[in-house]
Amino acid sequence: MKKVLSVAAIGLLVLASYVVGRQHNARPATTSTSARAVLYWVDPMHPDYKSDHPGVAPDCGMQLEPVYAQSIAASGSSTVPIPPGMIGIDAERQQLFGIRVSTVELSPGTENVRVLGRVRPEDTRVYRLNAGMEGFIRETSNDSPGELVKKNQKLATYYGGDILAVASGFLAATAGVPGANGKDGSRTMPFPGAVSKQGQSSIQGYTDRLRNLGMSDVQIQEMAETRLLPESISIVSPVDGFVLARNISPGQHFEHSTEFYRIADLSRVWIVADILGNEAQHFRPGTSVRVLLSGQGKALTARVSNVLPQVDPTTRTLKLRLEAENPGFVLRPDMFVDVELPIARSAGLTVPVDAVIDSGREERVFVERSNGVFEPRNVEVGWRSGDRVQIVKGLNEGERVVSAGTFLVDSESRLKSVESAPKEQPQPKLPPKANTSTAVSANTVKDAACGMAIDPAKAVAEGHTISRDGVTYYFCSDRCKRKFSEQPDHYLAANPSGPHS
Repeated sequence: MKKVLSVAAIGLLVLASYVVGRQHNARPATTSTSARAVLYWVDPMHPDYKSDHPGVAPDCGMQLEPVYAQSIAASGSSTVPIPPGMIGIDAERQQLFGIRVSTVELSPGTENVRVLGRVRPEDTRVYRLNAGMEGFIRETSNDSPGELVKKNQKLATYYGGDILAVASGFLAATAGVPGANGKDGSRTMPFPGAVSKQGQSSIQGYTDRLRNLGMSDVQIQEMAETRLLPESISIVSPVDGFVLARNISPGQHFEHSTEFYRIADLSRVWIVADILGNEAQHFRPGTSVRVLLSGQGKALTARVSNVLPQVDPTTRTLKLRLEAENPGFVLRPDMFVDVELPIARSAGLTVPVDAVIDSGREERVFVERSNGVFEPRNVEVGWRSGDRVQIVKGLNEGERVVSAGTFLVDSESRLKSVESAPKEQPQPKLPPKANTSTAVSANTVKDAACGMAIDPAKAVAEGHTISRDGVTYYFCSDRCKRKFSEQPDHYLAANPSGPHS
């Protein structure tokens, strides 16, 4: 009896092992079948075309090829369903594309904006020394452009015949006037408006005429004291400043109104900086700003003078004019400096500038909804500052947006939207008509070779037609016409219901 029970137990164990083995072997087969499941069919010539059933491609008549789930899995694509309207990019592709995300932050409104400024002399402190008559230059000294000159410093001498008669009249008018020769009284210059003993000539009139001809007050005083006619007229600097331009040289003949020198008083200068139009409201006259001299470690304080109304046609910016004291003449004309401008704005949510895609009609960002899943979202932007831009509407603080590789993510999103768009349904097959092609629409017919909808009138005009067995076939190009003429049976077999399916 025991022997029978042992044999029965062994038989049961063998049977159980067989059943478990069959179940174990059946699992891979099921998985394999699932992996080989056809997801869709594609046109081998145009992979963008997808169909949910087998058949032929409408453009070239080729058989559609199946795409299996196993192929998708092997390519590394995610099989996790993505919500409609979103895009999925795995970590490996994010690293490959250089995609990075940043957090939406609440930024304070007050900040210092640094712009580039250019030093210019004040227009009211630029002096032009012009000739009041014609003559020629005798000599010049220490008058090169860029030279620092002192007030009343002699720069050049010249001869002019017109001044001799006026100088003689001046000496005659001042003869016998107390103080005219510097010996009587304390005055060394004739009193303006004083009249000679004879009462016939005005000293002030002669003085003004001498100034008009180019003689300086220093030389007029010297002539009144020495009582001698000058051999040359001296050109002197009217102010402490720098020579900006020199237009004369020794021996040069000059005409009336010729500009001898241009001298600028640089004790105070202008600084002109470019600002955006929406920033002009923050800079009112009198606002203090900080001026930094690059490479010198010096900082100065300037004051907003005005925002000039002209707009730069190239940069579309406004000119901000600042006034600055210039101790030691550290600021020179055409020098570039850094200007720190304080701007007070309302606080708001900000993201990096590169996070926003501006299409011209709308601004869009990509919000990270979960790991590797991004949602395109339209936003409304406000002020821009440096590498940050304010988001007025569309985002919440703490959300994460794509800040690098944004255009790649946008491209992926557009491709997905195109793929998910409903495909055009194939045209129903119509029976052929004698002497004409099957109509695709009211005004078009189907190319007998490639299947593209074409205008029959245009095909006739270009000679892209073939008549066969009483039927006219239309083509979009010579290539399609030639392909059909070489293998008509092939293309007719691909469209068994007629020449133009």
